Amino acid sequence: MRAILIFDNLNDVLFVKCDKKFASHILKLAKTQGLLDDKDTSNLENSIPSPNIIMQLFSPIVTSQHLMASQFGNSYTSMKFQDGTNMVFDEYIGYTFMYIAAKEIDLMRRTIGVGVSIVRHVCGPDVAILKTNWQKACLVSSLLDAWSDLRNYEQSMLIEAIEQLSVNTEVASSVLKVLHDACDKLKSSQAEFSNLHMLILVGSKFLSLYSSKNAHDLCASDILLMILLCSVINKKRKRDSENNDESNDNDILLPDNSASKSDEVKINFGAKLATPTSEDITDLFKGSRESSVNENLSSLTDEDLYSQLLLLGCQHNYTANTVHIFELSDSINLITIVEATNLSTSSGLCDSFHYLDVINNLQFQRAFDELKPAFENLDGAIKKTKWDFVRKKYNDLLRSRDPEVILQIEANTTGFVETLKELLRLTCFDRNFLKQGIDVLTTVDVMKNFPVPGILCGDYYRKLTETCFPKFSPNKVRIYELYCVHLGLTTSTCVLEHSRRLAATIWEVTGIPNNFVDIF
Repeated sequence: MRAILIFDNLNDVLFVKCDKKFASHILKLAKTQGLLDDKDTSNLENSIPSPNIIMQLFSPIVTSQHLMASQFGNSYTSMKFQDGTNMVFDEYIGYTFMYIAAKEIDLMRRTIGVGVSIVRHVCGPDVAILKTNWQKACLVSSLLDAWSDLRNYEQSMLIEAIEQLSVNTEVASSVLKVLHDACDKLKSSQAEFSNLHMLILVGSKFLSLYSSKNAHDLCASDILLMILLCSVINKKRKRDSENNDESNDNDILLPDNSASKSDEVKINFGAKLATPTSEDITDLFKGSRESSVNENLSSLTDEDLYSQLLLLGCQHNYTANTVHIFELSDSINLITIVEATNLSTSSGLCDSFHYLDVINNLQFQRAFDELKPAFENLDGAIKKTKWDFVRKKYNDLLRSRDPEVILQIEANTTGFVETLKELLRLTCFDRNFLKQGIDVLTTVDVMKNFPVPGILCGDYYRKLTETCFPKFSPNKVRIYELYCVHLGLTTSTCVLEHSRRLAATIWEVTGIPNNFVDIF
C-alpha cells in the first residue's frame, strides 16, 4: 500500500498518486465511518475514492500538521504504525506533502523530497494547478515513476550525481562545436533565443553542454531533471511504437477531472512541436559537417519534438525555461533549454511567495524578533511600492509589538494569512492511546529540519554550508561527496588514508583545484 498526497492550507486535496490497495483501504474506512452511501458500497474493490472522502479522513492529521508547523515551528517528520505502515511529511510554501507506504523511513523521506522538487520545477509556487491541470499531474506522476525506476539500476540516480560519458578529445570537441554552432544559429534567427543551453544526453549519462554567454548557469539538479524527463519521453515513444496506450494500471491519479481532460491530453504530458523540415535542420547546423553527429540530424524530421515549460534553478535563482527534447538516435537526446523570463522577475516572484509563507508562520508564532528580517526579505523580493499601507503597519508592529496591528494587516491584505483558530479541537486523540507511549529524550538539532543529503531533494548542501561557514559566502565554499567502499574489516586510520589518497588522485586527474579548506 502506497500513496503520495498533496494538501493545501484548507486541507483540500490537490494531488493523489496511489495504488489500488490504498484506494480500497480508504473506501473501507469511509464505509466504516458512514461517509459512503449504500449505493456506493457495492463494489469497493474496483471503485476510486473521491477527493472529498480523502479530505475528510485525513483532515485531522493534516490540520495538526499545519498547527504544529505554523504556531510551534515543530512539524511532524514521520509516523510509524503498528502494522508496519509509515507516514512521512514534507512542506513547500504552505502545501503539505504526505507519503504513505510500508518502506524504510529514510527511503520515504528521500522519495517525498524528490516529489517536492519535481512539483517545484513543474508548477513553481502555483501547486494548486495540479488540481485542475491534468497534464501537469500526469507529468509529475511520470517523473516520480521515472525516478523510482532509474534509482533501481542507475548508480548516478541512486547517489544523485551526474555521470559524464568518457569519450576521446576529438569527439568531445566536435560535439561541443556542433552545439556551439546550433546556439549561434538560434540566437541569430530569433531574439528570444539569446539565453539558452544545449546539451546531449546518452541514456542517463551526460555527454556535452554548451551555454550562451548571458544564460543563467544550470544546476546539477536541473540536469538530473532532464535525465528523468528524457526517460519519460523514451518510455512513451516505446509505448507508442508498440501501439500500447495503457499506462501503469496500478496507479490512480486524483483529482480525476474527467470533464476537462481528453484522451490525448492524458497520454501526452508535453506539447508536440511542429516537425521541422530537412531544410530547417540543414540551415541550423550548416557549417558543422566535420562532426559525425551532424550526419544523423536528419532523423529529427521523422521524430516528434516535445516541449515543456519548467522552472529551473535553485534557491533564490529560479528562471522559467522552455525545454525542447529531440531524439537524435536510440537513447540519445538533444535538449534545448531556452530562458523564457529574466532571472530577476522569476526569482523575485518565487521569493515573494516563500517569504509570505515565512511571515505567515511567524505571525502565528508571535516571533516578533524574527519577523523583521523576514519582512525585509519580502520587501526586497517584491521590489514594488504599491503596498505602502502594509509597509507602514508592519513598521508599527515592529516598533510597538502590538498584536492588534496584525488584525489590521490581515484586514487589508486579502489572502495574506489564513487563520487556524479553533482547529485544535479537530485533532482529538484518545487519552488512553497516549498512555501506550514511551519516554523519549528530545534534543535540539540544527540539522533536524534539513532535507536528506542530495541535490534533488532540496538545498541540503546550501544549508549545511550556511551552518558550518556562517561568515563565508555560499558561492565560495565547495562541497564534494567522496564514496570509498572497503570490504572486510578495516581500521578507521586505513579508511582515512585511502580517502586522502583517492581525493588527491581525483584532483590531479580532473584538474580541479584543491579545496579552500582541507577537512581531512
